[in-house]
Amino acid sequence: MIRVLVVDDQALVRAGVGLLLRTAGEFEVVGEAGDGHDAVRLAERLRPDVVLMDLRMPRLDGIEATRRILDRQPGARVLVLTTFAEDTDIYGALGAGAVGYLVKDGAPEELIDAVRRAARGESLLAPPVLARIVHRALADHDRERRPAPREPGLRLLSPREREVLALVGGGLSNSEIGARLHLGVTTVKTHVSAAMEKLDLRNRVQAAVVAHRLGLVDDDFNPVPGAGD
Repeated sequence: MIRVLVVDDQALVRAGVGLLLRTAGEFEVVGEAGDGHDAVRLAERLRPDVVLMDLRMPRLDGIEATRRILDRQPGARVLVLTTFAEDTDIYGALGAGAVGYLVKDGAPEELIDAVRRAARGESLLAPPVLARIVHRALADHDRERRPAPREPGLRLLSPREREVLALVGGGLSNSEIGARLHLGVTTVKTHVSAAMEKLDLRNRVQAAVVAHRLGLVDDDFNPVPGAGD
């Protein structure tokens, strides 16, 4: 069972999310918190596998609560679930150590899958959120899509690693990449890890940004056939 702490300042949201997770049959909702202070306290006491974290709450917001939880429990997984998708919120949450960022208007099955993936240690973002981050990063750095300093690193990748990196850039999960390429999830993880190590990348968000800069993914987040060959 995946142990989950649900954090939201609205009791109705906490109840609904808790019911959804319990109904799925593979989650145990070990606690609920209505603000960041209670979230930090309960996370330390209950040691959940995943913390579902709202951002805008009284007393202590979700970004600071995430930072405090991970300072005390580096192995915890905090997954943001919020109504807001502002750039400052996204950057703040990821900077505090959240593994993913979802908005509340998503489908129930997306939330269930996200909690599963967070528990496995995957970083994840809803595709619209990933798109925002990538475009913001590209604009901030104001670099060409194919910068020369990265080209030697790209040539270090095998054709399969380039293909996998392009799909990471498109926002696909490991299981989705495996289905697309007819590979096992373990094999996909191996290719993702190898590509990230060769390009000195720390997480999938960085991998997505690099995939865009290198022209492996187009502006609609679709892999570019033959790019990087």
